[in-house]
Amino acid sequence: MSTLHVVSHSPFTDNRLQSCLRLCGAEDAILLCGDGAYALQPASAPCQALQAKGVRVFVLAEDSQARNLLVPAWAGSIDYPAFVQLSIDYDKVNTWL
Repeated sequence: MSTLHVVSHSPFTDNRLQSCLRLCGAEDAILLCGDGAYALQPASAPCQALQAKGVRVFVLAEDSQARNLLVPAWAGSIDYPAFVQLSIDYDKVNTWL
C-alpha cells in the first residue's frame, strides 16, 4: 500500500523528516511543503538523506520559490492541483504534524 508523506516542518528544527524517512517504503513518496522545503538545501544532511532514500520527492513550487531554493533534478516541483492529484494517486496520505 503506497503512502504520500507530507512534511511541512524544517528538518533543521525537529526530527519529523528523519522519522518519515525511517518509515518510507519503496512505493511511497514525500511531499515537502512550508518549511519542509528547506530539506532541499544543497549539500545538507536532509537533502542527502532524501536523495539516498530513493523514494519519489516532491516540493510545492511556491514554497521552494518563497525560500529561494533550487529544486534538484531528482525532485519534482508541483503546484496545488498536482498536490491534490498526488493525494488521489496514493493509497494513503500521512501528514507529519
